[in-house]
Amino acid sequence: MRTASITRRTAETDISVEINLDGTGTYDNQTGVGFFDHMLDQLARHALIDMTVRATGDLHIDDHHTVEDTGIALGQALAKALGDKRGIVRYGSCILPMDDAQVRAALDLSARPFLICNLDLPTQKIGTFDTELVREFFQAFATHGGITLHIDQVHGFNSHHIVEAAFKAVARALRDALETDPRKADDIPSTKGSL
Repeated sequence: MRTASITRRTAETDISVEINLDGTGTYDNQTGVGFFDHMLDQLARHALIDMTVRATGDLHIDDHHTVEDTGIALGQALAKALGDKRGIVRYGSCILPMDDAQVRAALDLSARPFLICNLDLPTQKIGTFDTELVREFFQAFATHGGITLHIDQVHGFNSHHIVEAAFKAVARALRDALETDPRKADDIPSTKGSL
């Protein structure tokens, strides 16, 4: 089983993450940031990753440290669970519609982190959630997960729909990339021989 547990404690946050990459998409995410929990639930459900996140942070300041540090811990857990990446498909992509929104995600589990995030969010808040934290989460997740991640908004005028479409598109792309390639199940998917 490709599983991992990560604990990250700083003066600002205390976060634990448990994931199973070969799960069914069950989740139990509690960060104290309601909209963010909803997005983590979407990530787990649509990537078919079993995920449990517990986070406490300095929410009296704002949600920034909690969201960013959860992205760091989740990326570290993903990298740990993947090990040497033997047998994975490695690449994944998805074009995902959600009402007015359509978002494209493409990723490579390359160990070369890079983020392109082209989301044009028309509001600064979704409820009490700062929309600028969407990019902060994906930056932390991609950096610490070793993911080349491209997220591009095609359409959309509702911030909630755009962000949710982005999380679901990334999840579906991740699901594809994590699958075992039946034609190369014992090989590392790189001409270099390692990722």
